[in-house]
Amino acid sequence: MTLRHEHQPSVTIVDAPDGHDVTLVGRLDVHTVPDIRDALHEVIRCRPGELRLHLAGAEIGDATGLGMIMSLHRRAAREHRRMLIIDPSDRTARLLRYCRLDRLLTVRHSGLNSGLSSGRPSDTRRAAGTVSTLTA
Repeated sequence: MTLRHEHQPSVTIVDAPDGHDVTLVGRLDVHTVPDIRDALHEVIRCRPGELRLHLAGAEIGDATGLGMIMSLHRRAAREHRRMLIIDPSDRTARLLRYCRLDRLLTVRHSGLNSGLSSGRPSDTRRAAGTVSTLTA
C-alpha cells in the first residue's frame, strides 16, 4: 500500500514471528500523521506480537507527531500488545525525556541491546518476515 503527501515520510513494516518492526523515516507532523497513524493502528489491530517502532530517521515536527506515538502506545496496550521505541534520534530522545514520556514508553537503543526483547539478533527476525512499505 502506498500513501502520498508532499512531505513524503515513509513507513516500512517488517512482519516477524514475534511481532513487527516498523521503521518511520521523515517528518511526523499535522500533515503526515493521519495516514501513518491509520496504517499503524491497523497493524496493531490485525497482527499479533510486539510492535517495535524504529525512529532513527524520523523527526517529530510538532505535537501531532508526539501525540501519534502516544496514541499507538495506548492502542497497543488496549490490544494487550507491547510497543517499543527503537533507536530514537537524539532530538526525539530528548523530547521524550523532557516530556517525561520515557517513563511511560519503553525505549531501546540497538547498539546497547542488539537482541531487543527476544534475545535474538534483529537480522534474524527480519529475514523470516515480510516487508510492506508505505509512503505518506
